[in-house]
Amino acid sequence: MTAAATRRAHRKLLFTALGWIVGLVMAFPILWMALTAFKSERQAVTTPPLLFFRPTLESFATVFATTDYGRFVANSIIIAGGSTLIALLLAFPAAYAMVFFPSRRTRGLLMWMLSTKMMPAVGVLVPIYLLFRDMHLLDTRTGMIGIYTLMNLPIVIWMLYSFFRDIPRDIVEAGFLDGATTLQQLLWLLLPLAAPGVAATILLNIVLCWNEAFWSINLTATHAAPLTAFIATFSSPEGLFWAKLSAASLLAVAPIMAMGLATQRHLVTGLTFGAVK
Repeated sequence: MTAAATRRAHRKLLFTALGWIVGLVMAFPILWMALTAFKSERQAVTTPPLLFFRPTLESFATVFATTDYGRFVANSIIIAGGSTLIALLLAFPAAYAMVFFPSRRTRGLLMWMLSTKMMPAVGVLVPIYLLFRDMHLLDTRTGMIGIYTLMNLPIVIWMLYSFFRDIPRDIVEAGFLDGATTLQQLLWLLLPLAAPGVAATILLNIVLCWNEAFWSINLTATHAAPLTAFIATFSSPEGLFWAKLSAASLLAVAPIMAMGLATQRHLVTGLTFGAVK
């Protein structure tokens, strides 16, 4: 083996080791949460922490016995799915117009939409809460779908805009010359060509909605509370019940983690769509 090949092998080994270290550091909180979920409350607060113990389902049994887990899951699915669908219906024509019919205000509009994501959510909590109260949207699925749609709409538009920019304008112009309407161009030209990017946008938006905690905790109570609010119910003024809190958190993240593992190939394909030409 030549000196250059040896250096390449060592560099590859180094980067592989660094990748594993970074991956383990990022996954450690989830692994520790899963470990704690199978402990008793006494074992969960033992110092130093126990790495070897007899697993128990006591915390999971308590979670299912004291809460309606199925209702929280249903709320999360309905809110995440509904807000994603509405955001796509709004963002698809918006991104189409910005890419293929831009104006001198398009770039400024895109930057303004992106700037709205830089504002702390707590800065608008009071007016949003008062609006929801006066419109009778507090603790409703309709209200949560609306706030989640508005929250993630700039990201959805930006992602679709970047994917549509990779599609040659000649294709859209050819469709226009052949008599295709705007709706037909969107459905039969852009959607198939940008399918990986659209799939990645859908998956990312669902993950963002599923993990959103600030608005769900402040704008819901019982009827429309999703899984993020479900986790918060296991804290009390007397302290945190670490084992039960970990069990509830594991139950909350399990569906979205399963979806992520099942669709990771599509997500990676979509996020790298148009990167190599």
